[in-house]
Amino acid sequence: MNKVEKVQLVLDTLQELYPKPTIPLDSRDSYTHLIAVLLSAQCTDARVNTVTPTLFKRADRPQKMVKLAVEEIRQIIRPCGLAPRKSQAIWGLSRILLDEHGGEVPVDMEALERLPGVGHKTAQVVMAQNFGVPTFPVDTHIHRLIHRWGLSNGKNVEQTEKDCKRLFPEYRWNDLHLQIIYFGREYCPARGHHPAQCPLCSKIGRKSLFTA
Repeated sequence: MNKVEKVQLVLDTLQELYPKPTIPLDSRDSYTHLIAVLLSAQCTDARVNTVTPTLFKRADRPQKMVKLAVEEIRQIIRPCGLAPRKSQAIWGLSRILLDEHGGEVPVDMEALERLPGVGHKTAQVVMAQNFGVPTFPVDTHIHRLIHRWGLSNGKNVEQTEKDCKRLFPEYRWNDLHLQIIYFGREYCPARGHHPAQCPLCSKIGRKSLFTA
């Protein structure tokens, strides 16, 4: 099977399994979604969703967030991990949104990436899921699956992102990001993976998956 055929199989399979993928993080608007995505770094979406209701009850707008002490934010978000760094980032980006963006989340990749705690992937997720801008955020999970399927050389997430944008049609990027994440959780986990039973690896998986 050549690469074009592999890509089509991935698209067809994921669309059949997850025709309308939902955003896994609970939020009310672009600001609360930005905070939730920031908290999800090295933390499960499920855990984030148990923490954000308490945080957003105290502060669901940057105007309210900057009135909280960083220590108070840290205590609330502690279950998400990396709380000292994340609490500083949440307070800091809220201050910048007020000072430089009228209290609103900017619809601009470069402006988002300049915010504390907001890296390239987080900015892409916000642009895609809040503003509908086609992006292809690649985390370690998507990176792993794309490599397993032989669609990228797997050197780094930056290269995988470039390969994904080159291989997949732009109109599918935003849904495909979520579809691959859901597929990885259900069929293609990092550990305990059985390639012969995986709907995609069994058909297009690298040979090394079956010889390890």
